[in-house]
Amino acid sequence: MFTDRIKIKLIAGRGGNGIVAWRREKGLAKGGPYGGNGGRGGTVTLQADPDLYSLENLRHRRIQKAKNGQSGGTNLRQGASGAHLTVKVPCGTLVKDAATGEVLYDLTPENPKQVLCVGGKGGRGNNTFKTSTNRAPNICTEGKPGEEKEIELELKLIADIGLVGMPNAGKSTLMTKITHAQVKIGAYPFTTLAPNLSFVQCEDYTRMLVADIPGIIADAHQNKGLGISFLKHIERTSALIFVLDSAPDEEDRGPIQDFETLQNEIKAYNPEMLEKPFIVILNKVDKEGSQENIQAFRENYPFDPSTLFEISALEEQGITPVIEAMRQTCQPRELALL
Repeated sequence: MFTDRIKIKLIAGRGGNGIVAWRREKGLAKGGPYGGNGGRGGTVTLQADPDLYSLENLRHRRIQKAKNGQSGGTNLRQGASGAHLTVKVPCGTLVKDAATGEVLYDLTPENPKQVLCVGGKGGRGNNTFKTSTNRAPNICTEGKPGEEKEIELELKLIADIGLVGMPNAGKSTLMTKITHAQVKIGAYPFTTLAPNLSFVQCEDYTRMLVADIPGIIADAHQNKGLGISFLKHIERTSALIFVLDSAPDEEDRGPIQDFETLQNEIKAYNPEMLEKPFIVILNKVDKEGSQENIQAFRENYPFDPSTLFEISALEEQGITPVIEAMRQTCQPRELALL
């Protein structure tokens, strides 16, 4: 299950208690106070992990708590500090205040780690209360509680390329042809119910991370279909790929209308996304009647014709030029070699 929004509670560890103890050794009269301080509680840290692409690992772990510090010991021994807790989340996770919705942090590869809750301070043993006028203090203090926060995590995937298209346009089929992703494919709308993410491997050992989101329909910004909630997962991409179905359909809807619909819905969500570099793919060119739609689209296409490609993802026609165009529109990532 793909999870991109979740509320959790973070609790830092409580500090250990200080103790009252006395030094008792043979031949040593009036040994004095000998109680140690408690250890500090563990802190809670959020860390972005590039190997995670969902918040699913936190779905059944809504309370994250660090370890408490240990109490002090005799012979001035300080208690052990509580173990710190590191909660791993995907890169691109927004950390928000659960009550106000205010964005506190944005965990990205440039800012991968953030301490959210600091552990409580350990209590004082009776040795720390010793003064020149009070040589035998019989008091100690308890450890302080750790910080607690209720936060909301919202994931915005960080990918290089975002695939956008109407339902059943062939985005998932294209995804399986250019990546190693095992994507569900079906001849019906909304086969894709959650974003798919995978790498395109290039010959020079660079790679591009591609995000495929569920299909968008007209009036999606009014919460029709699956809505536009998944558009946030391509909001940070370097480039967009519009996948259009060039084959005629029963509703007599062609790629021209689909392209206008997609642009309108993206504009309703975030107009700045339309400023990204993009290419347009006319898919299913092997279908009967597609050439008439393709010709009409080319005649009305208002952008550079070099950004327009004709393919059949199912038959793997025209895939290579598309991959090369993807390389030109984004900066491929270096592949770490083991």
